[in-house]
Amino acid sequence: MSKIHASLPLLGFAAFSGTGKTTLLEAMLPKLVARGIRVAVIKHAHHDFDIDQPGKDSHRLRKAGASQMLISSRCRRALVTETPDEEASLPHLIAQLDQTQLDLILVEGFKKLSFPKIELHRSEVGKPWLHPTDSNIIAVAANVPVPASGSAALAEKASLPLLDINNLEQITDFVVRFIQGEVDTSAASLLLPQSQGLQCGDLTPQGMLSVAEGRERILGHIVPIEKTQAVDLKAALGQIVAHDILSPVNVPQHTNSAMDGYAIRGDDLERQDYTVVAHVMAGHSYDLPLEKGQAVRIMTGAAVPECADTVVMREQAEQIDNIVRFDLSMAAINTAQNVRQAGEDLALGQTAIAANSKITAPELGMIASLGINQVSVKRAIRVAIFSTGDEVQHPGEAQKNNCIYDSNRYTLHAMLTQAGCEVIDLGIIEDNEAALEMTLEQGAQQADLILSSGGVSVGDADYIKTVLAKLGKINFWRINMRPGRPLAFGHIDDTPFFGLPGNPVAVMVVFLQFVEPVIRKLQGMDNWQPQVFNAVATERFRSRPNRTEYTRGIFSFDANGRLTVKSTGQQGSGILRSMSEANCLVEVLPEQANAEIGDLVRVVPLQGRV
Repeated sequence: MSKIHASLPLLGFAAFSGTGKTTLLEAMLPKLVARGIRVAVIKHAHHDFDIDQPGKDSHRLRKAGASQMLISSRCRRALVTETPDEEASLPHLIAQLDQTQLDLILVEGFKKLSFPKIELHRSEVGKPWLHPTDSNIIAVAANVPVPASGSAALAEKASLPLLDINNLEQITDFVVRFIQGEVDTSAASLLLPQSQGLQCGDLTPQGMLSVAEGRERILGHIVPIEKTQAVDLKAALGQIVAHDILSPVNVPQHTNSAMDGYAIRGDDLERQDYTVVAHVMAGHSYDLPLEKGQAVRIMTGAAVPECADTVVMREQAEQIDNIVRFDLSMAAINTAQNVRQAGEDLALGQTAIAANSKITAPELGMIASLGINQVSVKRAIRVAIFSTGDEVQHPGEAQKNNCIYDSNRYTLHAMLTQAGCEVIDLGIIEDNEAALEMTLEQGAQQADLILSSGGVSVGDADYIKTVLAKLGKINFWRINMRPGRPLAFGHIDDTPFFGLPGNPVAVMVVFLQFVEPVIRKLQGMDNWQPQVFNAVATERFRSRPNRTEYTRGIFSFDANGRLTVKSTGQQGSGILRSMSEANCLVEVLPEQANAEIGDLVRVVPLQGRV
């Protein structure tokens, strides 16, 4: 997961309005400063606010239309930025701080984000406790004991400290120990390293998973398929090598000439004339040891005679009858020049193709050059696919009112074929419990992986949840991404199952981010990663704070040789044309709220994947 640039301790204070967060911080800050701790405070407000007074110059200029107003004096400076479109994310705010001048960042608010916090609780406010439902709380400061109803949560977090909200020295001591890494945070779900660098998954709304966290969780449940089969070489393209392919011969088999010329001895370079004793073509040889004063005219690829170890190119030679002389003014002659040694490409017994490699055209040529005509490959991953919904029709049928043609199965079929899978098409499944149950059971029996698209992905219908719970274990997740937020993943019996969104573009994006990595792991490719490049944005790519945004894009090289990228236009999840025209996805990460013109953005090429 990508690091957010917070290289020092970050601690939040979570409480309901009226508990006195600001009052407590105001009282505690002088105590921290007195201990030599340099503190920054980030405050989250849910309402409009002004930090400059009406009538002051900065206020008048901002009200007149300045979207950013920077005011500076000898004592302090302040930048006021208007944000009518979207609120800044916590990672963005952290990035504005000069962390080289700080020891601690305190946060007031942002209580729905996942990062370490102290809960503040006052009984007179009449609000519920936060720690039972927020596993990122590392301490509770209250003016009453925790009631028995809250003790179950505390029992699971045996080390969760209980502080007196009115004892500022006690709370300050706790904060200092937190800075020094002395606080036991093992009871919290967020384990805090000593340097406490934040990760993109740490600052997402509760109940949602980051793309990286979702992918990591899913891959943790996947076990590679071990079954293998032998296939003819011509049928091996795109397959995954089951075992290391070892070279049964030296490649090249003999020490041979790298060009047309004359083979001579490297210990016999001083003479002017050589007697040509043979003319050796590729596939033939001169079977006597080469004596001093002798040369063999030789063609590219022909075996170099015994005792010969140097080839002089033909352009440098002049042969009259059986005598050859070399023009040293063109180039000096060096021992071992223009000779390819036996086993130089591959030595006998050396690994030619590693297990779990994908066989492409170069690998096919390499295997063929070893004299091998069959190869052991992983059995192709069998993937069962189906679409759901009474409104979905097969292409070719007369379109009914309020119905749509099924594009997702055809898209998935193509992407799975690109990935080297065997596809089992189970068709369109009507919206009823019996049909879904039968289809899932069939898929689990026949396939290594099941993919559905449509309503199954979010489990809106009660019977869908009932069937999935009956046949297996499925989690319904909301991934903090767009497009493709809803996702279901689990197992039907022992067969992994994905419930994908219904929108066509969302299906493709979710496939690329979650399904393809699973397929690669099933195929035995550990730590598989797609290609990713950086490109210069030629337009503004907007995003939402904390969310990973995927825009269909077109990358190309500009006149200066820079890799640049633009969008394909409208980005609705149902606009298939946007994906058809794209050659990449532009990935705007959670810590990059927007990408402006000229910024570097991540580009994920689509060639060979869709």
